[in-house]
Amino acid sequence: MPRVRLAFDSAATDHLRRSDRRMRALVDRIGPPTLRVEPLGDPYAALLRSIVYQQLTGKAAATILGRVCALFDSDQIPRPDHILAATTERLRSAGLSGAKTLAVQDLARRAEAGEIPSFRSLARMDDETIIERLTPIRGVGRWSVEMLLIFRMGRPDVWPTGDYAVRKSYAALHGLPELPSPRDLHAGGEPWRPHRSAAAWYLWRALDTAT
Repeated sequence: MPRVRLAFDSAATDHLRRSDRRMRALVDRIGPPTLRVEPLGDPYAALLRSIVYQQLTGKAAATILGRVCALFDSDQIPRPDHILAATTERLRSAGLSGAKTLAVQDLARRAEAGEIPSFRSLARMDDETIIERLTPIRGVGRWSVEMLLIFRMGRPDVWPTGDYAVRKSYAALHGLPELPSPRDLHAGGEPWRPHRSAAAWYLWRALDTAT
């Protein structure tokens, strides 16, 4: 398992500062990156956690995830066979929505069938291949995999063009009257290649630190 490490280095920030004056000002305002990559470990467990956390605050999602684990008298992510042995009603009693229950069950079925690659296998794949392998899982869209690539695998050039916060921050950075489309944002991120994960992080931080 990889050790916790900084997601980006000085090469990324130097590149962003050279890319354009707006990004240079943002990097200088935010300062050095502080995001650390949390080891992915078991992709099944990471994906189950991601499904539970979708569209919820961190506190609410953590509460529900804790209840899901408690259904099986554990504080650990339940094994796929345990999920599959539980009834839909039991899973929903932990606070999972109907859609998330179906997603968790599909994830467990695929894990039992050997369809979820190991971390070692994922590490050998490029970003788009990982997205293609994981998005067939119910409830796991491109955005979810992109977040895994950035925050759990430390991939340096992920550009989440469908992320609302990135779109909003990019519009503010460039003084746009409305949010860019994902297509326009894709083009707008080209100067930041091959460090677009760092660019996304700075755009997220810009919203967090806005007064």
